[in-house]
Amino acid sequence: MEVKRTFDLLDWSLEKFDKEVSLAGKENGKWVSYSQYEFRKIATNFSYGLLALGLKPGDRVALVSNNRPEWNFIDMGISQAGMIHVPIYPTISPEEYAYILNDSQPKRILVSDNNLYAKIKPLAEKESAVEEIYTINKVDGAKNWKEILELGEKNAAKFKNELEKIKNNVKAPDLVTLIYTSGTTGNPKGVMLSHDNLISNAIATTVVHRNGPEARCLSFLPLCHIYERMLNYHFQYKGISIYYAENMGTIVNDLKDIKPELFSTVPRLLETVYDKIIGKGKDLSYVKKQIFFWAVNLGMKFKMQGKNSWFYKRKLKIADKLIFTKWREALGGNVNVIVSGGAALQPRLATIFWAAGINVLEGYGLTETSPVIAVNNQITDEIMVGTVGPLIKDVEVKIADDGEILCKGPNIMMGYYNKPELTAEVIDKDGWFHTGDIGMIIDNKYLKITDRKKEIFKLSNGKYIAPQVIENKFKESFFIQQLMVVGENEKFASALISPNFEFLHNWCSIHKVKYRDNEALVKMPEIIARYQKEVNSINKDLAFHEQIKRFRLVCKEWAPGSGELSPTLKLKRNHLHKEYEHILKEIFSAN
Repeated sequence: MEVKRTFDLLDWSLEKFDKEVSLAGKENGKWVSYSQYEFRKIATNFSYGLLALGLKPGDRVALVSNNRPEWNFIDMGISQAGMIHVPIYPTISPEEYAYILNDSQPKRILVSDNNLYAKIKPLAEKESAVEEIYTINKVDGAKNWKEILELGEKNAAKFKNELEKIKNNVKAPDLVTLIYTSGTTGNPKGVMLSHDNLISNAIATTVVHRNGPEARCLSFLPLCHIYERMLNYHFQYKGISIYYAENMGTIVNDLKDIKPELFSTVPRLLETVYDKIIGKGKDLSYVKKQIFFWAVNLGMKFKMQGKNSWFYKRKLKIADKLIFTKWREALGGNVNVIVSGGAALQPRLATIFWAAGINVLEGYGLTETSPVIAVNNQITDEIMVGTVGPLIKDVEVKIADDGEILCKGPNIMMGYYNKPELTAEVIDKDGWFHTGDIGMIIDNKYLKITDRKKEIFKLSNGKYIAPQVIENKFKESFFIQQLMVVGENEKFASALISPNFEFLHNWCSIHKVKYRDNEALVKMPEIIARYQKEVNSINKDLAFHEQIKRFRLVCKEWAPGSGELSPTLKLKRNHLHKEYEHILKEIFSAN
């Protein structure tokens, strides 16, 4: 058979693999798995249940949930009934929920737990289109999603023919989902994606790594985001068993439990893993520490595409036996591929992980491109650190005169829901989607992203600043968790720094620096002096106009929950400018 629509994966996976463990999640601390047969059966009963409730093809159904097998049952149940799935982040503000519900007008809403039910119920009651809310966990006073399943089971015979008719009428170009971009500015936009958008991307990316039906993956990035969702379809197409982490705090234990061959991540999480590994290395005894950092320094010199000398390979074997095997053990012992996306990956991280036998494949894309445009390829050995790799099959890219990346292919969205004028702004008359990112093609093959078009700014002397490039260099420091470069129309570039407080607290302990709290800590002269030393060191690698002339430390960690970062961990610059307006004024008014 051929997979053309998302729900075709249910039959495809059963016919090709018929796995005992297709999906798995933790319930009460224990892994509960579902075979491919059970996956298809539950999804189909959910479709019957939706039809029995009176929903019709084209109706919207919203889902607000953490990653879990039920997410997939509901997703497939919605899509094969010809309805539109509206997945929503569990961590956004009430204002964003209200906007999305008003814009998408779902008939039914499903939420995972009591907290989300309490948050969304009063908002849903204001929307006339919403007929009912269901929960996945049992919540007192709320309807449970299993009621839809049970209704479907009871009415299976009644709706079997109708469901088959609906499935036959669903075509690859039809709308399957509305994904509201997390956005760093303004209200979220509903990105309309078709079955073909998602499936073309899922299949095109299957040729970039070697893992197949024998492999397991751990899934922890939000399924409501296009990146992890498309990869879940990709895993199903390749027959890879998917295990869902309980939450971000359980990832280390989950890796040890299931020993996956691969997982996807964002650079910030990979940076955190690396920082913790290096932190442990610094705590070793003198001799062990020397061996550890000899291996790290050796790994940093690793070259791709077999360009390492025989002598280097010999040394690397020793380093692997002594040090890097332990790195792999910390990730479960079997990880051979990590897919990185969502933001720029520091080249040194990609290099060291490759040296350690863990192939980090960096890719690039947007919600509007379903999402992958380009990705480094393990199988063809088309790898260039510092780039996002070659283009995937059937996707075209050209670089506009101003450096913007333009894209065309089966992955380009249908448009923004209810916003034809915004759609016309990003998809031109020739069908090219304007990504808003600046980049270049290296060696006629590898796509390199340099910055966001809207984020590049000018100093008062006319020199351009590409903030992301500078920010990524500074985030290589163990002392810095996040940093925002500022200075538009000013004489010089400056920065707000959110410290890596865990590392900073350890540094204070070693150097016997006493402090009351973080607010007091970031104002202490010895702390400011230590950060000045760090800034001076990194400034040496920057052009004069790019160097950070002034900085201010802030006393909190930036996070999606408090509004400084998007759910995909990108800086929400407008929010940060407002939150720290008084500090920014002080930076540029100081003599």
